[in-house]
Amino acid sequence: MLFDIRNKYAVVTGASSGLGVQFATALAREGANVALLARRTDKLDAVKAELEALGVRAIAVKCDVLDNANIASAIAEVKTAFGRIDILVNNAGTAAAAPAESQSDDDWFRVINTNLNSVYFVSREVGKVMIEQKYGKIINIGSIHSNVAMPGLPISGYAAAKGGVRMLTKDLANEWAKHNITVNAIGPSYFESEMTAGVIGTDSFNQALKLYCPMGRLGKSGELDGALLYFASDASSFTTGQLLSVDGGWTSI
Repeated sequence: MLFDIRNKYAVVTGASSGLGVQFATALAREGANVALLARRTDKLDAVKAELEALGVRAIAVKCDVLDNANIASAIAEVKTAFGRIDILVNNAGTAAAAPAESQSDDDWFRVINTNLNSVYFVSREVGKVMIEQKYGKIINIGSIHSNVAMPGLPISGYAAAKGGVRMLTKDLANEWAKHNITVNAIGPSYFESEMTAGVIGTDSFNQALKLYCPMGRLGKSGELDGALLYFASDASSFTTGQLLSVDGGWTSI
């Protein structure tokens, strides 16, 4: 089967809510066992139960992606539990919207550290496992803002971080191709989630959606699953270093 990931072992960061839950569920529906990583373990336990009901193995691992020691210990825990890691989805993220001239230092570093630095540090730890086993599929979650900005939405830290994710994806793909590891990214436009709740529905956002998204709407639940499963499976065995925009045509104009 072209998109077969049955009995694979996956890690999803930021798996306690939003797109992280969607990604974990999509993998589990196709037969992958999933390690759920996030800070909020109470929410992870609920997601874990939902995945187990699909007939796969799921584990909940507390992980603060801003703590490098915690990242290393969490990945070691997954490796002990699963024995291997076939798929990594670097989904953990946050956002801050403020004019560049008045954005606080704390907001800048929080966004950069969560959205870019953690992608590197989690990939580094998982990469060690994948290099040893000579196989791996890393999927980073970028954004349309890996490529474009948006009038009326001042997100310099977020855009810088997501642009960095795009180039980090390319470099890790280049470095690790010799180990039979592919590294790709998905670039979603706007989907309903905790992170986008403060933006979606505002007048400026609705105007931008009409002007810049040819489909003129938000993404729907499940519309990222195809890209995820392509990159997670051996259907993408000769595809690496790419960012696939799933955005209703936003970045086409």
